[in-house]
Amino acid sequence: MPDTFTLSPATYLDLNTLEQVLREQRPLALSDDARQRIEHCHQYLQDRLEHSDAPIYGINTGFGALCNTSISPEDRGQLQTNLMMSHACGTGQEVPAELVRLMLLLKAQSLSYGHSGVQLRTVQRLLDFYNRGIHPVVYQQGSLGASGDLAPLAHLCLPLIGLGEVHFEGYRLAAADAMHLFSWQPIELQAKEGLALLNGTQFMLAYAVHTTLRARRLLEAADVIGALSLEAFDGRPEPFDERLHRIRPHAGQLATARHLRELLAGSELQQQAKTAVQDPYSFRCMPQVHGASRDAVQHVAGVVETECNAVTDNPNIFPESDAILSGGNFHGQPLALSLDFLAIAVAELGSISERRTYQLIGGQRGLPPFLVAEPGLNSGLMIPQYAAASIVSQSKQLCTPASVDSIVSSNGQEDHVSMGANAATKALRVIENTEQVLGIELLNAVQALAFRRPARSSEALEAVVAAFQQQAPFIARDRVLYPDLHAAAQFVRTYAWV
Repeated sequence: MPDTFTLSPATYLDLNTLEQVLREQRPLALSDDARQRIEHCHQYLQDRLEHSDAPIYGINTGFGALCNTSISPEDRGQLQTNLMMSHACGTGQEVPAELVRLMLLLKAQSLSYGHSGVQLRTVQRLLDFYNRGIHPVVYQQGSLGASGDLAPLAHLCLPLIGLGEVHFEGYRLAAADAMHLFSWQPIELQAKEGLALLNGTQFMLAYAVHTTLRARRLLEAADVIGALSLEAFDGRPEPFDERLHRIRPHAGQLATARHLRELLAGSELQQQAKTAVQDPYSFRCMPQVHGASRDAVQHVAGVVETECNAVTDNPNIFPESDAILSGGNFHGQPLALSLDFLAIAVAELGSISERRTYQLIGGQRGLPPFLVAEPGLNSGLMIPQYAAASIVSQSKQLCTPASVDSIVSSNGQEDHVSMGANAATKALRVIENTEQVLGIELLNAVQALAFRRPARSSEALEAVVAAFQQQAPFIARDRVLYPDLHAAAQFVRTYAWV
């Protein structure tokens, strides 16, 4: 069994660590420090409520526009339960299980800092769900991304009180039935707990973590596949010369140019005399375009990591200074802007990729039209480029920013919202689209390289070619191609890119 990973507010939770924890399926536990902080904060809140009737938003008052309505002590637990039930208004498709797991982890992490007032057993039950593979049914639509992700988090946390549904070992069950399997009793929510569970950015943050990790892989894949296309197109090496990039020293541009030089090192094809004086921008400007996306993803990663190590519910409790402060840490604007930025950066990888595909099938530089030996009788790789163009166009449409929109809610109390949840779900669609577009380019590049034989590319690039041909063999004549396109996208998603 993998080693347990300990959630600790004293340890910075970065993307590399999260990726490893998720990949290795490590169970989670709370550190002693986290347990002490949670218990101390909870006890402070109970003592405060026992000795003071001063209004505290969402604890002894109503929510949103009902914040001026006082709630009696005997009704405070029911208030939190009512909140959970009334806010479970998600719709649309279900959130994939891997993202639900990430939501559970991130919600527990945010509560571990001891500023939320929850019971220790509440946080532990979230980790029990994670460790046992019990995944609440959560829906993708319904969050404005401003009072946190209210609807998705309501669905995530309803099973804590024995309501809602879960997936467990391939079955969809009523949460109460799943809990019965482990002899677990529903959590009896106390003051502030429903609010702590529902306020927070863990829906959009889970998507942000997931898409950023996949985007980082796509950056590597785009360089490798672009280098293969350059070789297949008989492209020139000069655009990647370090001297060019030193005089325009954007970090991503420098890194991409260096990566391309490393990929092309030792290539026979690069040593051959070139017939063209210059290459189209889609080849020549890979350092500038891929590099700009690399810088954008790096920026987004920084924002995402900050959010992974943050408290995002409301109000927040500070026992050490005897204060309970109502603010706006649940507002998703940092993530909304970043997810829109991420989608644009990744879409551009797909946009330039499709252009390289278009160049490869055009019958230029000694390559046959549509990369098939007998064009006319065979259409070859004509239509995969159509598919790539269609997908790229959709990604452009999805890149209309969600973060510039806002619709007033809660009778004007919540008068500016981030729409970060919409930015999150469409960013994932752009990631998936770009994986397919790069897969189509890879299919074309490997096909085109066959017409350059016996000359060979570099050892690094030939290893990619050999691995890919195991999934999508050379196309000598027309065949049904959609399995090749699907295999190509899966290859892009899973190959260990250098």
